[in-house]
Amino acid sequence: MERVFPDGGADERGVLTGFLDWQRATVRRKVDGLPMELADRALLDTSPLMTIAGVVSHLRQTEYDWFAGSFPSLADEPFERDHDGGWPTHGRAIGDLVSSYEAECAQSRRIVARLTLDTMQHYTPPQFAPVSVRWILTHMIEETARHLGHLDIVREQLDGTRGY
Repeated sequence: MERVFPDGGADERGVLTGFLDWQRATVRRKVDGLPMELADRALLDTSPLMTIAGVVSHLRQTEYDWFAGSFPSLADEPFERDHDGGWPTHGRAIGDLVSSYEAECAQSRRIVARLTLDTMQHYTPPQFAPVSVRWILTHMIEETARHLGHLDIVREQLDGTRGY
């Protein structure tokens, strides 16, 4: 996925999807070149799932939950919720996790392309109130950016790699 900054004159959809795609593409940049043996190394005793691999796995699950989960009739396959938030990687290699994340992002793009920003969720978990595609896109920008901050810190601590 190429990292392209959103057009400054874009409409609301273009700005929201553009910033989300910028964040999504940055995930790969934060992982590229990571030695495989470091992908599963936890640095926080209190958060053993906060690894590079765990964050990428969680981001894939978050994409799936918010887009395929909110609009299951538009998803490629029947939706199944993961109650662990995607944090456990089940031993999957970091390259496979990144590929799965990027495939999920592609599905999310296809779903959003079929909806207006005002479209309300087709499915909302019982504990929440329905939200719009606009709200979901905004939430996913902040969710992805927040976890990119985690990737920044963990990656620098693991092997000294820095950069945005």
